[in-house]
Amino acid sequence: MEPVRRVLAALGVVADVEVSSDVPVGAGFGVSGAAALATALAANDVFELGRSENDLVRVAHAAEAAAGTGLGDVVGQFRGGLPVRLEPGAPGYGRMDGVPARPRVEYVSFGELSTERVLGGELDPVREAGEAALTRLMRAPDERELLAAGREFAGEAGLLVPEVAEAVAAVEAEGEQASMAMLGRTVYALGTGLSDAGYDADACAVHPTGATLRVDE
Repeated sequence: MEPVRRVLAALGVVADVEVSSDVPVGAGFGVSGAAALATALAANDVFELGRSENDLVRVAHAAEAAAGTGLGDVVGQFRGGLPVRLEPGAPGYGRMDGVPARPRVEYVSFGELSTERVLGGELDPVREAGEAALTRLMRAPDERELLAAGREFAGEAGLLVPEVAEAVAAVEAEGEQASMAMLGRTVYALGTGLSDAGYDADACAVHPTGATLRVDE
């Protein structure tokens, strides 16, 4: 995985890294960013590099951006919760806020969507739609508005794929809200929104504290 290789090179260490994920890769869950961040944290511990948290996040963030697999997942993953990026950039540059909620989330993935292809295209519509969605969200920062703003962003930016649009419409027909994971052919909803709409959905939770090292007993 290219972001992982870039992290190791930036830290000046050599290691074999095995990445496992409970969610699909390439489906909008930020697995590449999570792998880069996990590699930075683990390498710092194993090789006793003595780097600070912000330094490690900056290394992982830069590695993912250089690999073209994402532009902001790492910082949010380190923060945890439902982060809101107010200004782009790694620690020391970007600004963040968050939505104070820990909802149950259901999702259905219909396959991969190339982040590199999207980021390599025309980004002005994406930026404009993102700014509008952020303004909307910060007027009423709760989990329902997060989904509504995300759904609006996906449509206005031209990213909404047909199968996700169909699932979003089915959830909305049940009186709930759904949106598209960025960037992937994945729809997600709060609570049991997708199950209620007839989908065989998987479920996950919002991690309150973000990335940490876990020591196996």
